[in-house]
Amino acid sequence: MPPSDSVQRARRDLGARLRSLRNSQGLTGEALGAACGWSSSKVSRIETGFSGINATGIKAWTAACGQPEAAQELIAVAEGIEHMYLEWREMERAGLAKAQEHVIPLWGDTDRFKAYAIDYIPGPLQTEDYTRAVLEGIRTRRRLSGDDLNQAVRTRAAKQRYLKKAIFRIVMEEDVLYTRYAEPAVMRDQLARLIQLADYPKVSLGIIPRNVDRGSAHKAQDFWVFDDKTVQVEIISAFLTLTQAHEVRHYIDDFQRLNELAVPSVPLILDAIAAYS
Repeated sequence: MPPSDSVQRARRDLGARLRSLRNSQGLTGEALGAACGWSSSKVSRIETGFSGINATGIKAWTAACGQPEAAQELIAVAEGIEHMYLEWREMERAGLAKAQEHVIPLWGDTDRFKAYAIDYIPGPLQTEDYTRAVLEGIRTRRRLSGDDLNQAVRTRAAKQRYLKKAIFRIVMEEDVLYTRYAEPAVMRDQLARLIQLADYPKVSLGIIPRNVDRGSAHKAQDFWVFDDKTVQVEIISAFLTLTQAHEVRHYIDDFQRLNELAVPSVPLILDAIAAYS
């Protein structure tokens, strides 16, 4: 499921819960709308996920249904949806460094990480030169201003401290090793770094070969899973955060299928280093 579809589905799921609450009280859409001071069309748009609903609206809805105690949980769901889809331009408006800092609190609270990579070598595995090349490319492509590139590189490099504190299972497509974001010497150093990290006791790194029979394990966007409770997905236009259990489960299941295709990383990394030579 594409990330943008995940947001829409979350809205529809919330709307379905609100509709179920209305139906349980025998209220029509017109009657609920009248009680809340809305049109019946607004009620319909909320229930079908085409319009969002804020905390005030949820309180009015649950009060009209005679179940104000249901508001707190539904408000939490609505707020989660509101923060689920964070456009890159909003996150990077304060600069690349602030965008890198955005995820630090979640990293600090996580004990078990899962990551899948199809585009970039995952952040905490990157050398500073590779990170610099990647972030410079992002800044150029998105026409970002500011002189905080060095700070952004340092912020991403700081994630490496978690490699000795938490447990990581990282799966990468073999093509990631050959996707050149920097000059060959930088790429060779980066791949050598991966071999070093493969020996870390808490880091497990697997590579999915190019010629593998994929079956149902289709390629996906780069994503991270945090303690099997939160998923973050980077797409071209946005940064997606998922916390609803059924959405998180979708990515956990995808990761499991992809993980089953992965093989020990060192032989494939050595082949890639030779190619850069």
